[in-house]
Amino acid sequence: MDAPTSSSLAEALTLDQLRLFLSVLDSGSFSAAARALRRAQSAVSYGIANLERQLDVVLFDRARRTPTLTAAGEELAAEARAVCAQVDRLKARARGIARGVEPRLAIAVDHMFPLPALVRALEAFRERFPTVALTVHTEALGAVAELVVAGTCSVGIGAAVPGVPDTIERRPLAKVTMVHVAAAKHPLARRRGPLSARVVREHVQLVLADRSRLTQDYAVGVFSGRTWRVLDLAAKHALLRAGLGWGGMPLHVVADDLRRKRLARLHLVEAGGPSFEAVLFAMHRGAEPPGPAASWLLERLGATCDENG
Repeated sequence: MDAPTSSSLAEALTLDQLRLFLSVLDSGSFSAAARALRRAQSAVSYGIANLERQLDVVLFDRARRTPTLTAAGEELAAEARAVCAQVDRLKARARGIARGVEPRLAIAVDHMFPLPALVRALEAFRERFPTVALTVHTEALGAVAELVVAGTCSVGIGAAVPGVPDTIERRPLAKVTMVHVAAAKHPLARRRGPLSARVVREHVQLVLADRSRLTQDYAVGVFSGRTWRVLDLAAKHALLRAGLGWGGMPLHVVADDLRRKRLARLHLVEAGGPSFEAVLFAMHRGAEPPGPAASWLLERLGATCDENG
């Protein structure tokens, strides 16, 4: 009978052997690996020795009290981890397919949504759906709905805007507290008490522009005849801090500026008070309801936004 060739030995390698190798490495000893795997230490020692025979290399230096990786062992450990990770991804993808999980997902999120809450939700999403390829678009006003209408994104989280077709279904998802602010050096910040429409219309109001064709030139909460339009919230924030105008901002974005007195709250009579709430809606095309991954992410986004508040 012919002796087995090196190629046949390599083919005989099992995933269990590689996981055993990594368990010894991660736990620091054969005995610790045996306890973690609930196996006899002799079985662990035999498994590693058998793997070394198959690979024709020594993986661990056993001369010391605690086994340490040899040079060959260090190189092959990285390969073993890559193989095990790939198998785990394969299994996760198979489970996702069996449950109908989308292989990829694109979402659109309004600039007003709290960024820390978005990050926390996406961290949890990565853990729950590691095989789903995700694309996140951040937009303002009607641009969120436009991406959903066009089919670029399967779901969106954005404000209610006019002109959205009836084919788009939406439901309230989260609330964001909004405030009107100006730089501490701005003339409006130096005035005491509520500000009338006559007073605020004399000063430039910074307004977030809607870049979408769906609701082009749509503006909400404009109280001044003098406006500067900017295309993203970060630019508006910077201009406000520079004293180039006044405007509404999510409280979570300017909270630190208010604490440090870089910005001051404005109480607009026409706005009804020193703060107001903006409702963000989850939206999707009626004919294409969210799949398992998208539905889970929407719920987590709503929960993390509430936690942020």
